[in-house]
Amino acid sequence: MKQRALNFGREIMFDNLSEKVSRALRNISGQGRITAENIKETLRELRIALLDADVALPVVVNFIDRVKKAALGREVNKNLTPSQSFLSIVKKEMTHAMGAVNTEINLVTQPPAVILIAGLQGVGKTTSVGKIGKFLKEKYTKKVLVVSSDVYRPAAIKQLETLAKEAEIDFFPSEITEKPIEIVKSALQFAKQKLYDVLIVDTAGRMHINVVMMNEIKQIYDTINPIETLFIVDAMTGQDAANAAKAFQEKIQLTGIVLTKVDGDIRGGAALSVRHITNIPIKFLGVGEKQQALEPFYPDRIASRILGMGDVLSLIEDIESKIDYAQTEKLAQKIKQGEGFNLNDFMCQLRQMSDMGGIHSILEKMPGIGQLPENLKNQIDNKLLIDMESIIKSMTLKERANPEIIKGSRKRRIAQGSGMQMQDINRLLKHFDNMRRLMKQMKTGSLPKKMIHGIEGIISKKFFGH
Repeated sequence: MKQRALNFGREIMFDNLSEKVSRALRNISGQGRITAENIKETLRELRIALLDADVALPVVVNFIDRVKKAALGREVNKNLTPSQSFLSIVKKEMTHAMGAVNTEINLVTQPPAVILIAGLQGVGKTTSVGKIGKFLKEKYTKKVLVVSSDVYRPAAIKQLETLAKEAEIDFFPSEITEKPIEIVKSALQFAKQKLYDVLIVDTAGRMHINVVMMNEIKQIYDTINPIETLFIVDAMTGQDAANAAKAFQEKIQLTGIVLTKVDGDIRGGAALSVRHITNIPIKFLGVGEKQQALEPFYPDRIASRILGMGDVLSLIEDIESKIDYAQTEKLAQKIKQGEGFNLNDFMCQLRQMSDMGGIHSILEKMPGIGQLPENLKNQIDNKLLIDMESIIKSMTLKERANPEIIKGSRKRRIAQGSGMQMQDINRLLKHFDNMRRLMKQMKTGSLPKKMIHGIEGIISKKFFGH
């Protein structure tokens, strides 16, 4: 039987850059005032941190110059320490480098609003089409149609059909024997006839050095006249992503960037480079494989995450949009009636955390993440939620309803059934007890808040035994 503990290391978004920037900013702490001399070393380390994160050199030079000028030309707020004042300057300039404000997707046109998706091979274009379609359907209640003009990759059309079904949006069929230009013409005509609000056109991945393919996308662009042309960028490519976007911009008018695979082991270079080099706003972040793992891009919020200051607004939005309030209210009523909180209820909460993007997504939005010890961050992985659910599923219905009966022999059986260790069973039960105590203290309308306390408990040092 496979035995393993509940700990798997993985990067948190921009974690590498965040840790290095936080380390650089420590040099200014304890200083009585900001001077050219005492920020010299901090600026040098900031420069190194950004270059290590694969931020383009012109962006680094501009950023450091702006921070230096702002720091030396600014009177320190009496309510802030010099280090706090310097941190606010760094955040402001980092936000400026990424575009200052959120740029929403533009749908203001005679329907259907046509969105063209472009990008290099293997960056996640087709997956992004499904995510964007689902986002527009759920947030803006739009009637969405998607179509694939990628006749060069045999599985591309079928992949988009599957994603459309999962996202509960409509799919326009196409065949690899058809010409891409004829496919998009037919899809546009159909979208107009059936009164669709939005048509999203997926295109084949292409290299910008391929003249024939670049001419093809130019022809598609001219034919459908999209209101939005979104360039999909793999965040792990660093500053190369900005260079690719610039090459496409010479052929078609890009209106926005979608950074994909942001939840992977990235250094942050693409997010900080692409806007400065191309002057094209980043509109979305792809933060996972699930259909709902798409976030609008807010430069100030991302700057806060990079600087370890959290992103409470995005966390609140996640709760409002992804928590099942009908299920939450049902649980609230159950507890008020004295029925108690059991492991089935706890499992429902774990699933809701998963719907919010998992532990990584929640953790990076909490203030103070930059101060967490590396050994603790390295033990946190989204798979933890899956393993905890696996433990509960290995229990009998009687055990889930009456956790107090889970003693020695039952724990051993559950550990064997779930492929976990005894210590994992004990940790889960300990956390469950903490959550149950919180639920007993619950007052009317306060359950979502208690759930957030529970989320904090799952990722706390106490839960991980440190």
